[in-house]
Amino acid sequence: MSFFACLGGKKGKEERGEIMRRRETFLFLAVAVLFLYTGSAYAYRPVIDLGTLGGNSSEAYSINDSGQIVGRAHDSSGPQHACLFDPTGGGANIDLRGGSNSWAWSINDNGQIVGASDNRACLFDSTGNGNNKDLGTLSHDSDSRAFSINDNGQIVGCTSTGWEPFSRACLFDSTEGGANKDLGTLGGDSGQAWSINDGGQIVGYAVNNSGDFRACLFDPTGGGANRDLGTLGGTSSYAYSINDNGQIVGDAGGHACLFDPTGGGANTNLGILGGYISSASFINDVGQIVGRARDSSSNQRAYLFDPTGQGNNIDLNTLIAPTSGWTLIDAYCINNNGWIVGDGINAAGQIHAYLLIPEPTCAVLMIVGAVLLARRRNRR
Repeated sequence: MSFFACLGGKKGKEERGEIMRRRETFLFLAVAVLFLYTGSAYAYRPVIDLGTLGGNSSEAYSINDSGQIVGRAHDSSGPQHACLFDPTGGGANIDLRGGSNSWAWSINDNGQIVGASDNRACLFDSTGNGNNKDLGTLSHDSDSRAFSINDNGQIVGCTSTGWEPFSRACLFDSTEGGANKDLGTLGGDSGQAWSINDGGQIVGYAVNNSGDFRACLFDPTGGGANRDLGTLGGTSSYAYSINDNGQIVGDAGGHACLFDPTGGGANTNLGILGGYISSASFINDVGQIVGRARDSSSNQRAYLFDPTGQGNNIDLNTLIAPTSGWTLIDAYCINNNGWIVGDGINAAGQIHAYLLIPEPTCAVLMIVGAVLLARRRNRR
């Protein structure tokens, strides 16, 4: 009888399962060792300074899988404008020509860009020719913001009168037809929708009956069947990103958090950086999470979080050459290729948008590691 025949029954299946688990554990450990080795040799190519629009500061908020990047940048006269950045760092940035102040918060894989211009939600003309669309508000409001657009062109954000603190989560009518939808709250008076995935799932935060802000999975129909995603034991929480697999990140009680999408409370504390506060800004479809954290000296650092909650978090400043002159202070977005954008202090002491592109070996290891972590977690 062959070895494989001996593994044919229930006991054989258990033994095969054990062999697979051992093999997977070995691969996981190998990836961890290689990742640490790669990290020590700088896991990212030189930091790309994305520049400005002639002023002295900029921030990058979103990057799609084609490497298109949007955010905001100051011009030479002071105002901040929505900006489509030149990803090469060559300075051919496009002013998206909002009003006196504008922001571009999100770009989808079709190159559609949303944000706000002079306190109105806006669908920007990506050519910079100024054919921007005002997405309007809800009937009782005057101001609005658009925070996210998915690949189907669905747009979410919030509207308000006089802005904070009484805002309402909103699903915008991208045709400018005015059929914007109030997504409701959790019983309180305010809410904001921060992210929509390609399946139309929407997350953000809303006030509950006790007056606390809670991470929320919104009912996209506006019917009010909104789901409180809970906390990490405290009273408040906020959700900022949902990927196409339905994984949700944000923060709760000042700690970065991977939320249980069922609302069952099995939320994962993603930890801190020796300090007292952290927040997760974005999760890509591979399960990689970026954000920020304070260190023991209260200095803010851009961060790559361990999705298992085991604390193997990485300060992105340790993955770039110390001679670069950069201090990366925030990571707002990571695309499915592992490219990261955010803002930091460059060698000239200015806050500029940056782009990090992983070395090829590191990118493969990060993706394989994320997949293995997800498989291990799903088998528990």
